[in-house]
Amino acid sequence: MYRFISWNVNGLRAVCGKGFAEIFKSLDADFFCLQETKMQAGQLELEFEGYRSYWNFAEKKGYSGTAIYSRHEPLSVTYGIGIDEHDHEGRVITLEMPDFYLVCVYTPNSQDELARLDYRMRWEDDFRRYLNGLAEKKGVVICGDLNVAHQEIDLKNPKTNRRNAGFTDEERGKMTDLLSTGFIDTFRYFYPDKTDIYSWWSYRFRSRERNTGWRIDYFLVSDNMKDRLSGAAIHTEISGSDHCPVELTLR
Repeated sequence: MYRFISWNVNGLRAVCGKGFAEIFKSLDADFFCLQETKMQAGQLELEFEGYRSYWNFAEKKGYSGTAIYSRHEPLSVTYGIGIDEHDHEGRVITLEMPDFYLVCVYTPNSQDELARLDYRMRWEDDFRRYLNGLAEKKGVVICGDLNVAHQEIDLKNPKTNRRNAGFTDEERGKMTDLLSTGFIDTFRYFYPDKTDIYSWWSYRFRSRERNTGWRIDYFLVSDNMKDRLSGAAIHTEISGSDHCPVELTLR
């Protein structure tokens, strides 16, 4: 059994002051994946006994960034997706394990007034091709902040957010495209109709208190890993970031 956790911490140094080490230990994961670490190399020494850690830093200070803590030594580690346009913001780490790839990703936000939507569309196509290439070799587990609420069930107010970043027809369409190439949204696999479970809440308008949220953090697996799916969870009880951790267990 493998237990995976993914969490957009929205600044790892900040969340370290909010009990991150205790949360990390209590979740007891085999693989603990982080997004939006907002760090540069050498800014924080944070290691846990029994884990190796892998880091991808953005060139821009205080921005983006991903990390994976793993109890299991990978066969290989890759940073980025091999396309220069996308590989300066620390957004992807891939661990090759004996029987699957683990991909930790922080998908670019389309930003206010959709200023980055055109770039986001290029990213989506290139990232999908990257994942499809991996899936030709062995199973794939993808986790992270994908910055999209796929269906209306995945956010509190779909009608008023229709053209907002993270819920545009274009972004939702790209998620549909990815799933249709042979990937499973694991939370919806186990809970196809579950409502009012979210992974991100704005810091404004008492959104978390009122549970006015979005489900934008995911675990996806390639279809050939379907028989290994054991469970999925969203840890809405854990605070410290504007996102909460999400979980996957595999047989």
